[in-house]
Amino acid sequence: MKISNFVRATLTAASCCLSVLAISTSAHAATLVPVDLELSLLVDVSGSVDNSEFNLQKQGYVDAFSNADLFNNFISKGNLGKIAVNLIYWSGANQQQEVVGWSLIDSVGAAQTFANNIAATTRSFSGTTAIGSVLNFAAPKFFNNDYDGARQVIDVSGDGATNDGVNTIAARNAALALGVDAINGVIIEGESGLQAFYQNNVIGGTNANGDPAFVLAAQTFQDFGVAVDQKIKAEIKPTSVPEPASIVGLLVFGTIGASSMLKRNKKFQAIVNS
Repeated sequence: MKISNFVRATLTAASCCLSVLAISTSAHAATLVPVDLELSLLVDVSGSVDNSEFNLQKQGYVDAFSNADLFNNFISKGNLGKIAVNLIYWSGANQQQEVVGWSLIDSVGAAQTFANNIAATTRSFSGTTAIGSVLNFAAPKFFNNDYDGARQVIDVSGDGATNDGVNTIAARNAALALGVDAINGVIIEGESGLQAFYQNNVIGGTNANGDPAFVLAAQTFQDFGVAVDQKIKAEIKPTSVPEPASIVGLLVFGTIGASSMLKRNKKFQAIVNS
């Protein structure tokens, strides 16, 4: 009898603990800020990038987010009119640093603040080139931030193919399996076969307009800023949304809702496991 009462009391206590955990986790999930896009920018700072080239690369991102056109004609045109972005510097197998954390871009001012935060960063590394390793570093961060994006996109910039770290294809496939919608790239040409390497090993998934992932090429670091601006705008640019009163509009809304719920579930799991 005492054993039965003990078991009953133990089960009751365990049930209460699980209920409290579920309520706490659900409450945390409910606080996620909905955005049109979560965008992770992965910037190559390996040894093949000299300090002048690093500054040109950094300035390309600063200029893209400083320009009011990015928010006024791209971000603000989304269903929610806001995105979340972070920026990571990377080099060798164990050399990755999130130098600007996840930031809400919901106004021109917020975009320019993000640009200023990029401008304030300093170079973290200057080693080998491990694209697979930075993909493994970046992908889980989508599921441990404060945002609930309708889409999740990684974009990788670099001037060389992988020569260190984990297998690039395996890391790309793992990121897509985790729930990342697209991995795009922008390369600085110079290394033979680099564009083919990115196309075959790095990029993957589908962008918002239904087109497959893409690679843009800058001939030199001086041209990098233009390519970055084009790439970011292509990733942010929303697709046309049907009138919500139409049957098609309701179906689209349902699809978006289902996708968002799946991603919320992954964030829920990340919270539980943290």
